[in-house]
Amino acid sequence: MVAVERYVRQADALHHAVKGLTHGDLVRAPDAGADASLGKWSIKQVVVHLWHSDLAATHRMLRIACEDRPLLIAYDETAHAELLHYNEVDTQTVCEAFRLNRMHTADILKRLASEAFSRAGVHNQRGVVTLGQLVEMYVGHVEHHLGFIERKRAGMGR
Repeated sequence: MVAVERYVRQADALHHAVKGLTHGDLVRAPDAGADASLGKWSIKQVVVHLWHSDLAATHRMLRIACEDRPLLIAYDETAHAELLHYNEVDTQTVCEAFRLNRMHTADILKRLASEAFSRAGVHNQRGVVTLGQLVEMYVGHVEHHLGFIERKRAGMGR
């Protein structure tokens, strides 16, 4: 499946996104009144969010592959970023954990029969979602947030 290849190619995306940034760069919040396209989170918060989101995605994908229409539960991303102290987590550990999780999950996905990507779960906010759609969604999720990081880096001249 093409989406799985795109999914695994993103494994090193977080390492590349933070390359050359200082701790100050990573935790710098957008200035008040800054361009709304920069979002409200620091680069580090975006990076940790992508890792945690991918962990949730892996859990959802494996459940869909193995269970009949499992219930997939959303979570409060903002609460996670604030209450789990994203700006204090080691960035390189996060980037490596993201990479390893992507590689491991892709290895499993590649072993599935093509019919498995038509299997579905029921997300409590999105409704019915197939495994194939979920893979595409998380490829797009990383692309979306990498755009934020690129704009934040550009705003810092990095």
